[in-house]
Amino acid sequence: MKTLTVALPGREYNILIERGLLKGAGAYIRTACPRAKRVFVVTDDNVAPLYLEQVETGLRGAGLDTAAAVLPAGEETKSGAMLLTLWEQMMEFGLTRTDAVAALGGGVVGDLAGFAAATILRGVDFVQIPTTLLAQVDSSVGGKVAVDLDHGKNLAGAFWQPRLVLMDPDALDTLPLPVFMAGMAEVLKYGCIWDAGFFGFLAARPARNELMADIEYILHTCCDIKRQVVMEDERDTGLRMILNFGHTVGHAYEKAGRYVEWNHGEAVAAGMCAAAKLGVSLGVTPPDVPKKIENAVAALGLPTFIPCSRGDLTAAVGLDKKSAGDHISLILLDKMGHAVPVKMEKDAVLRSLEAVCGGDAP
Repeated sequence: MKTLTVALPGREYNILIERGLLKGAGAYIRTACPRAKRVFVVTDDNVAPLYLEQVETGLRGAGLDTAAAVLPAGEETKSGAMLLTLWEQMMEFGLTRTDAVAALGGGVVGDLAGFAAATILRGVDFVQIPTTLLAQVDSSVGGKVAVDLDHGKNLAGAFWQPRLVLMDPDALDTLPLPVFMAGMAEVLKYGCIWDAGFFGFLAARPARNELMADIEYILHTCCDIKRQVVMEDERDTGLRMILNFGHTVGHAYEKAGRYVEWNHGEAVAAGMCAAAKLGVSLGVTPPDVPKKIENAVAALGLPTFIPCSRGDLTAAVGLDKKSAGDHISLILLDKMGHAVPVKMEKDAVLRSLEAVCGGDAP
């Protein structure tokens, strides 16, 4: 087993990575949440048939009462209406302040269940059991939880650190290839912003079977990077902003596709390509970097460009959580393996993005 500790004072927790870990989830949760008598599991209708029975059996075997909410899969589920439904179901189950909520699934389930855990009874223990690659390397670690609003993604949320993160790489075997590769966009991001050697390692292994052969190393490396960043900047006011490389434009791409045509990973992949070009145009990024990123993204079967209207770009820049007043901190690369925030006026950012992204495309 590989173990990482997110050492936030008073909110420490472990990330456990091991094949077959789901079988022992109940015992690990019992240890991490010693006061709990009940665990409310949140999952979706893709994941439930695969893993819910196994997890609930383990919880009951560890002496914990359990109930589950099986939600429709998809981004539309991450809504205020569904949050209200979860609150009511948790109360019907008899959840108390010493009990726990567990998220079994991908990023949508983790974000929604985490926000519910952060707010029900003013906060109960929370456990992440991510089953997608994107959730394992990104959204399950760091404590960001949220729901979407009509104006955009993740605009209502909180910082609520989990008590434990359980990662079973075997769960990735059941992912459809496009979903697995979408998660690789976030994996590739870590190489871009932090570790050029890791980027090279990934670029040399674009096939799924090659990546899965080294998946424990990949998960450990990504989570270790995010762990270090979160421990230095839990509340996303400084260093943690670099984790959003490719996301400002990526959110515009998601909006352009009405959150259906392009999933988060695909949008971030194209967003990183755009951010690299933007960095070159601003004199920040070396000119050889965009092609390296494009080649790596294309080899994974992910898009390197997505048409996007000026309106979608304007909305993404205006609602970006890295913005302050009339300015926004763009995350750019000053070399492969190192990211920097570049503060710019929003109007200047829009002009630059239009030139790079084809802002007037339909």
